[in-house]
Amino acid sequence: MDYTETAVMPVKSAENQAEGINFRTWKQRLREYKGRPSSLILKLLMLFSAAVTAGVLVLLTGYILIKGIPALIEYFPGIFAWKYTSENVSMTPAVINTVIMTVLSLVMAVPVGIFAAIYLVEYAKRGSKLVKVIRITAETLSGIPSIVYGLFGYILFVITLGLSYSLISGAVTLAVMILPLIIRTTEEALLSVPDSYREGSFGLGAGRLRTVFRIVLPSAVPGILAGVILAIGRIVGESAALIFTAGTYAAVPTHLTDSARTLSVHMYALLSEGLYTGQAHASAVVLLAVVVGINLLSGFIAKKIGNKSC
Repeated sequence: MDYTETAVMPVKSAENQAEGINFRTWKQRLREYKGRPSSLILKLLMLFSAAVTAGVLVLLTGYILIKGIPALIEYFPGIFAWKYTSENVSMTPAVINTVIMTVLSLVMAVPVGIFAAIYLVEYAKRGSKLVKVIRITAETLSGIPSIVYGLFGYILFVITLGLSYSLISGAVTLAVMILPLIIRTTEEALLSVPDSYREGSFGLGAGRLRTVFRIVLPSAVPGILAGVILAIGRIVGESAALIFTAGTYAAVPTHLTDSARTLSVHMYALLSEGLYTGQAHASAVVLLAVVVGINLLSGFIAKKIGNKSC
């Protein structure tokens, strides 16, 4: 026998064995779980949960596209007119208001949330009661329904401070609403940075402030951006809090004290009136496209920043 063939034979048998493992039948897999029924039950529950989640997502997205795309084609191009009227029911002012509202809310919430998380992780004593109270408070605020934030903003900003239904009232309310989310996600991102990074920076003579902003924060940027993406998604899809604070005026505001209608509020208003159901379905398609586009863009930016930090 040739030595070459002898050397190749174990490799071929190993490849065949790997192929056999990859193409096992369901009966063989079930036999493996014969002595471990709990593992089989947990796996079936996991597969069932994944199938239900994917099914709901597909059905919801399919319903929006099936209902919205024909309406979008039917009412085009009037539905994208610059000025809203009762004839064209344009969503362009609402799209612009959504972008403005998102930017204002993030400008107010992101710096405060990041600096609060830096204090909790880098400066506050670990395990202190103050840190535990702040974390419990942030988690509690994250679970409060958005309509409660809307009533809070209505009482404080609209009535007490006299800001009326305005863009600034809605933006501040949304900033308060997403602040716990920014704090918790930033805190988890900072905690995921290994302590060896901090120790190495301290060993080279860097101070705590320089270590935080030059070493820790760049390493935690992908996790922080993930929280910002979640916050953007909540802002774009919010309607209950904005109805009580920003109002439903369908025009692009010229001042921060003017009333403004976002895209989600625009869709809610059209459906509640019952006269523009088709335009509401078209607005849902645009809202879905905006959310998907923001997520893709944010994910791309996070990936680029993560590669640079590495």
